[in-house]
Amino acid sequence: MDMFCFQCQETARGTGCTKKGVCGKEADLANLQDLLIYVCKGISIYSSQARKLGIDLTKTNKFLIDSLFMTITNANFDKEDFFKKIEEGLALRDEIKEKYLKKGGKLPETLPDCAIWTANSKGEFEEKALSDEVGVLTIADEDKRSLKELLTYGIKGMAAYTEHAYNLGYENDDIYDFIEKGLVATTDESLTVDDLVGWVMECGKFGVEAMSLLDKANTETYGHPEISRVNIGVRNNPGILISGHDLKDMEELLEQTKDTGVDVYTHGEMLPANYYPAFKKYPHFVGNYGNAWWKQNEEFEKFNGPILMTTNCIIPVKDSYKDRVFTTGIVGYPGMVHIPDRKDGQDKDFSQIIKMAKTCQPPEEIESGEIIGGFAHNQVITIADKIIEAVQSGAIKRFFVMAGCDGRMKSRNYYTEFAQKLPQDTVILTAGCAKYRYNKLDLGEIGGIPRVLDAGQCNDSYSLVVIALKLREILGLDDINQLPISYNIAWYEQKAVIVLIALLYLGVKNIHLGPTLPAFLSPNVIKVLVEQFNIGGIGDVEEDLKMFLA
Repeated sequence: MDMFCFQCQETARGTGCTKKGVCGKEADLANLQDLLIYVCKGISIYSSQARKLGIDLTKTNKFLIDSLFMTITNANFDKEDFFKKIEEGLALRDEIKEKYLKKGGKLPETLPDCAIWTANSKGEFEEKALSDEVGVLTIADEDKRSLKELLTYGIKGMAAYTEHAYNLGYENDDIYDFIEKGLVATTDESLTVDDLVGWVMECGKFGVEAMSLLDKANTETYGHPEISRVNIGVRNNPGILISGHDLKDMEELLEQTKDTGVDVYTHGEMLPANYYPAFKKYPHFVGNYGNAWWKQNEEFEKFNGPILMTTNCIIPVKDSYKDRVFTTGIVGYPGMVHIPDRKDGQDKDFSQIIKMAKTCQPPEEIESGEIIGGFAHNQVITIADKIIEAVQSGAIKRFFVMAGCDGRMKSRNYYTEFAQKLPQDTVILTAGCAKYRYNKLDLGEIGGIPRVLDAGQCNDSYSLVVIALKLREILGLDDINQLPISYNIAWYEQKAVIVLIALLYLGVKNIHLGPTLPAFLSPNVIKVLVEQFNIGGIGDVEEDLKMFLA
């Protein structure tokens, strides 16, 4: 095989991509991504010890979260970016090692290869990426491999959320410490299956910490999301479409487009930016255009104006709109113009995007109307009395958490059908782009409460946990699993993995995950998850409804 990757839900044949990624990445790129993870593990061997001696790891913290984020599905397709990161990582690793030894640190007699391997050219990098030491299949034991990859993917998702918070000036050293220790654990051949299950649960703990940190960063910077009606039509001005998740980029783009005659629209996971009070002051912030990430190859073409990709969710770009796509942050794509990172406290410079927008036709209207959202934890808690009254009166019989990711597979129509067939006395709690399967349906209200409560981006799944814990407290229950809440979650990539692990850490049971269970979970690991947490998959909508409502 030319590569092996099974980190996303759409992996080939439900087992793994071996020639080219279903996501669009070529084999050589996939192997370089594996090598970058390998380098991150080598760095962590030293930095996890250097941290104990008080050595400054500011540069290391940023390098690790950026590098891990780059390897998430649909984030970066540019080989040159990975060559640069690998070269930078090897130099950083040796720098940390030297500082550690100078401060009296001691090294073990034997070190894993990732801590000592070195190279100086792209050819050597590519040769190493193809070697037996690098990649998923280097771990022979299927169950240990499964748990180590589950841990790795959880750490990737955690790094993404930590990077968003970092961009807003919020950090938590304990998270960096865990990321390093978790990566080191994946190199330890002495760990048992039980040991690795413990590491996965610890990952869930710090996943909660990372989402809490990002929630604090977002809300203290931009205010708490509030119930909002979001326009999904267009105006007659030229526009810029911003996709991804990074709210700092959103803020700077809005500020720089003031009084230019250019409108700004959100796409995909950036939709929840419409819920934040700080962004509502911009009259040229029009609303949302389009749907989930996988439809961009149709919708970007019709938008007519430039598109800014701020985080993962870019897919192979069509020639018809290739010259209008800009990347920034950890996003990379060959041939795309990349907006450089901030330096010396200065904002990013989006002037070339604005200049292009002024020469473009207004967006083609693909739909019209409004959608409602903004039901993050602070907003829901303000109407908690109304919700509790509806629960106690029987007007609301059950909540369904349908958070997570959307994707291309036709089997995801399940979630649309499921939402349509839910009884009228049920409410959907959602976050992430999975909501695009049902957030434009007319599902009505219950006593003024919409039957779809959108908390925001995938990281705002944390809000759903806060809401559940608050409901448990108000109702005087001992266990979160006693609440009238069912979990029917869709997943696609690694940020959904950390959300799942975080829910398991919090003791949430009876989670159903679809449209397929992760390929990286071995039969024995699935058995453990079923026995300890009663985790399950999905099936026929009618049968699943009977099961959930029993």
